[in-house]
Amino acid sequence: MADRQVQILMGSASDAAVMQRSVDVLMELGVTSQMTVASAHRSPDRVKRIIDEAPMNGVRVFIVGAGAAAHLAGVVAAHSTLPVIGVPIDSSPLLGWDSLLATVQMPPGVPVATVSVGKAGAANAAVLAAQILALSDATIAAALLDYKNKLAEKVEEMAAKVEGGGS
Repeated sequence: MADRQVQILMGSASDAAVMQRSVDVLMELGVTSQMTVASAHRSPDRVKRIIDEAPMNGVRVFIVGAGAAAHLAGVVAAHSTLPVIGVPIDSSPLLGWDSLLATVQMPPGVPVATVSVGKAGAANAAVLAAQILALSDATIAAALLDYKNKLAEKVEEMAAKVEGGGS
């Protein structure tokens, strides 16, 4: 798929249920994306090829999900000047702490913007990617404003239910 604005990478197909949340939010915001599997440890050549081809495919932001050792986002950041957003995945016995620390603790000059662990993080990664893209795209900026307004409306609806005794 050419002309995708966001490339979503994950270290294993078992991460797809989490990273699908990024795809769904990006779609809601009108941002094109593609999700694929590439492992920093098991397929480093594939990772490098995806990074190298990204600009030709229109990619402007990477969202990278990985569990356990979670080196994938750092490898992407090491090989690209595009923004990289890391999503730690809670796929190990350490419940995501290992992937959170591996993703967030990058050396100076190799940043990975790191969001929370799991599906909430995958959703926030998509919003953050859209915010980056919205700096130069008024259509995405408008979609983000609408998205935020819908979030506020949902809170108002929940408050009305709580204040009205749930009826």
